[in-house]
Amino acid sequence: MSMKELLECKHPTAWIEFETGVINETELARKFFKDGRPFDLEGLKSCMRKGYSYIEGVEELLQALKQSNYEMHAFTNYPIWYEMIEDKLQLSTYLSWTFCSCKSGKRKPDPEFYWQALRDLKVDADSCIFIDDRLRNVEAAVEVGMVGLQFKNVDLLRQDLSKLGIEFDLTEQHLS
Repeated sequence: MSMKELLECKHPTAWIEFETGVINETELARKFFKDGRPFDLEGLKSCMRKGYSYIEGVEELLQALKQSNYEMHAFTNYPIWYEMIEDKLQLSTYLSWTFCSCKSGKRKPDPEFYWQALRDLKVDADSCIFIDDRLRNVEAAVEVGMVGLQFKNVDLLRQDLSKLGIEFDLTEQHLS
């Protein structure tokens, strides 16, 4: 089915409920389509798992930032399936899966999600750099006082980080 048809047929709140931990994946499968038709949950998970990969240059940037001792945390609207991403990409090598909507019950761009992160980290907002591909999420971070950068590509992100005085060395990266 086309994406347009999928969006018309899916239950209006099931995915958000799954992302925020209100329902589990069994319940998601039961109510995914608003008309109650069967849903291939395992097929979706398999398809998603196959699609997980690093954007070119991101892993090297993460490694450089980690080697420069920057603390990094995932801040994601994602269900428990973030564990599939971790299994495939080992993101915890570089960052902590600290702020996941499935754990907190909150989603970006809800300001309370950002405020909770600041409270949990015990830091001032202006000492945090929030990076996201969605402009609305970046704007919400800025609204609570964080520095916000919209991810468009790795080269622009490196430039934006450098302009903020973030120092990292990409010249001697050895990924294993």
